[in-house]
Amino acid sequence: MKKMFIDIDYGFTPKFGQIVCGDVFLSEKIKNENRLIAVLSDGLGSGIKANILANMTATMALNFTINDQPIERSAASIRDTLPVDPQRKIAFASFTIVDTEFDGQTRIIEYGNPQFLVFRKDKLLTIDHQFLADGEVSITEFQTQIEDRIVLFSDGVSQSGIGRKDMPFGWETDQMGGVISQIIEKDSGISAYELRKRIIGQSILNDIGKPSDDITCAVLYFRNPRKLLVCTGPPYSKNKDEEMAATIRDFEGRTVLCGGTTALIVAREWGEEIEVDMKHFTSDIPPISYIKGVSLVTEGILTLCKAAELLKHGNYEDVDRHDPARLVIQELLSHDHIDFLVGTKINEAHQDPSLPVELEIRRNVIKKIAYLLEKKYLKEATLKYI
Repeated sequence: MKKMFIDIDYGFTPKFGQIVCGDVFLSEKIKNENRLIAVLSDGLGSGIKANILANMTATMALNFTINDQPIERSAASIRDTLPVDPQRKIAFASFTIVDTEFDGQTRIIEYGNPQFLVFRKDKLLTIDHQFLADGEVSITEFQTQIEDRIVLFSDGVSQSGIGRKDMPFGWETDQMGGVISQIIEKDSGISAYELRKRIIGQSILNDIGKPSDDITCAVLYFRNPRKLLVCTGPPYSKNKDEEMAATIRDFEGRTVLCGGTTALIVAREWGEEIEVDMKHFTSDIPPISYIKGVSLVTEGILTLCKAAELLKHGNYEDVDRHDPARLVIQELLSHDHIDFLVGTKINEAHQDPSLPVELEIRRNVIKKIAYLLEKKYLKEATLKYI
């Protein structure tokens, strides 16, 4: 079976009036086992208490699954650990566990959460669920294929809009499945990030802009890996300029240049002009530029430092869509294998002690971004110095 890349992303919006979301999503890629594990837990109610219980549940579920504990024992341990609501007689947190291998063999365990959805291209699949003896925990095993998507969500999504004339029981599976199918039909390559954003956006719209519960959605998208080359900084030796420009020209995928000197070298070697975007400006970063044959051209160290910080804190969605750092992040998160080609010539301007302390040297910023992409966003990153 061919190895697939799993593009995974999630997002959340707290209940209206709350600051903290009571849902928690955790994921981990186990490279030596070609395996990815993801857990979505929904704490009962909302706010900090719900978040603490969901966090505890998700952490236990993730660790039990990583260590291949029998699901019956794991589910029992989690339920025995969690308190039970005395009035409603239900656990204080529910969970969904996805345990999938890169060849597509997938197992999903659910307790209390809305049932996940699986789309094969733009068609909603019917998947059989098997319940354990207690009738509360279900286990589903199936084989995913290229272009399949698994959608997980809390009941803030499925119950959004509840009570409305056109949605008396909330956003039911048929309605939700139809909307998601249409989104995929219109954009067959839509990323996990963009799809979950659309689902959360529609859920908020269902609640007329005031979510009646915590809204969380995660998407796993099984696809052939998409490749991106990010080049920043001039080579240590001018003799390597031609090699760097040729590497960018011959790369099979999209390319990003970060740095004015880098862009000048490529334009010179290719015999192309650089055109600066004079329409869009931000207060802290120079605007992007254009070179024929390059997907995105930005300033260097300032843009990369800001991108690293936004990736670290995950708040890039709040940034101006024309912001160069946000555009770099869009490229990074829309691809699966990211190759960094890093020039090692020192730029004296970056050694000026009067410049801000966060203006880190280029190679350290790239290392930080590569680390975040692999650990937090489950991408594959490689670094090459020139």
